[in-house]
Amino acid sequence: MITSISNARLRAVRSLLDRSRARREEKAFVVEGIRMFREIPQDRLVETYLSESFHKKNPEIQGEIVKDDIFKKLSDTTNPQGVLAVVRQKQYSVSDLADSGHGLFLILEGIQDPGNLGTMVRTGEAAGLSGVIMDRKTVDIYSPKVVRSTMGAIFRVPFVYTENLSETIHEMKNAGVRFYAAHLDGKKSYSEIDYAPKTAFMIGNEGNGLSDEITQLADEKLIIPMKGQVESLNAAVSASILMYKYAEKHF
Repeated sequence: MITSISNARLRAVRSLLDRSRARREEKAFVVEGIRMFREIPQDRLVETYLSESFHKKNPEIQGEIVKDDIFKKLSDTTNPQGVLAVVRQKQYSVSDLADSGHGLFLILEGIQDPGNLGTMVRTGEAAGLSGVIMDRKTVDIYSPKVVRSTMGAIFRVPFVYTENLSETIHEMKNAGVRFYAAHLDGKKSYSEIDYAPKTAFMIGNEGNGLSDEITQLADEKLIIPMKGQVESLNAAVSASILMYKYAEKHF
């Protein structure tokens, strides 16, 4: 049983929780909670840590036992459930996404809120999303808050971070993908558009929206009509509305 938070293995886990650089270098991330634990593909499971009390109630789950008070210090959650796992990241390429048959994609520029990104991935899976492409300014999808927000969808929805979003968009256009920018200057309502079989919705930063550079690459700008005095919708809400509108025809 591990009885000290200074244990080398626990320090490594804590580093994966706290530092995106560590996650990139180790090509691994951390999953917490019994529901998420059960979603982990077995070929990607690296190691498991269980609190002493959790292990007593769930003896069938194998892992390294950690003293309860130490597990609480290790966990990223306020009320840990008692199970935590290190998981291998899965690598995808843009061509993996773009070469699929029919496809629904999200193009994300500068999304900062972990809950927004996690919600987009989770809702995207439900709407038949083929993949997510993000610029490097977008929050780390392997951060603990994003991982929890995906509710397991992170294991099933392909995604790619790109160093040059403009070049990646051009690459996907060459593969037959049509791009629609969610934009306040859009002339058509999202409900008036006959979406192409290969469709990508472009969603920008929560505060600033899409940059002019990326907006100019859209085949069409669209708007989600709003009443009242609301200036804009939450990024994840906008993405969800658009993905389900596409799904009405292509589900």
